[in-house]
Amino acid sequence: MSETTTAGEPSTPLTGPATAPVRSHVRSLARCAAARARGDLPRVFTLHGRAFDLLEEVFAPDLTPSTQTALDFLGIPAPSGPAGADPAPAGRGSLLEIGSGAGAISVLAALNGHERVVAADINPQAVRNTALNIARHAVGDRVRAVHSDLFAALPPGERFDTVFWSSNYVLAPGSYVYRNDCERAFVDPGYAAHRRFLEQAGQWTTPGGAVLLHFSSRGDLPLLRSLAAACGRALTVRRSREVREGAETVEHCLLEVTAAG
Repeated sequence: MSETTTAGEPSTPLTGPATAPVRSHVRSLARCAAARARGDLPRVFTLHGRAFDLLEEVFAPDLTPSTQTALDFLGIPAPSGPAGADPAPAGRGSLLEIGSGAGAISVLAALNGHERVVAADINPQAVRNTALNIARHAVGDRVRAVHSDLFAALPPGERFDTVFWSSNYVLAPGSYVYRNDCERAFVDPGYAAHRRFLEQAGQWTTPGGAVLLHFSSRGDLPLLRSLAAACGRALTVRRSREVREGAETVEHCLLEVTAAG
């Protein structure tokens, strides 16, 4: 596994043919259906040495390396102390996580020094799941779970030092209609959610705050750049990593979204 930390382009391409199998929304939806049909998915998974509850219809972080990759991109290490120990020293600022899923990233962020964390998800079951894990790790003083379509349910005046989304980067046809909430974690029809994120995310940061998007070669980066330009935004690759996912090597990257020019 290789990793690059850079302010330019990653060393391996995120711009292969749009018809490449790795980008197939049909395959991604099949992966979602297979995960939902499995009868052996654990109701508790372990990440960074901590146990987390997992409810049905919520993306399972232990099935893919994407959650671990997101933690690494954000610089969130495994908590240094045992579960139940005093919280990590503050100093990492506030974090808004879009698409919190089971809530592992938000909880671990709080355990590693983020003083205020909001975990937002459009899937009501994911919001319940995040709340369970907030309670499990006793971080309710620092983390709250919000049922929200991107930023829609946030108080208008709330601002964050970091806005982060590990997105549903696989492009589906704009006409595709989700059959269940779990599919929302896998594909984005017409990149409608990505467009809204690019347009709105910068409005939710503190002065000097950062908007970060976890993307991969399963997505269409050239199209995303076009959408960003149309919104007056620029995308810069801050980190990239090749990750083995089954029989395929997928490149993950951390994009920073800034005002164009």
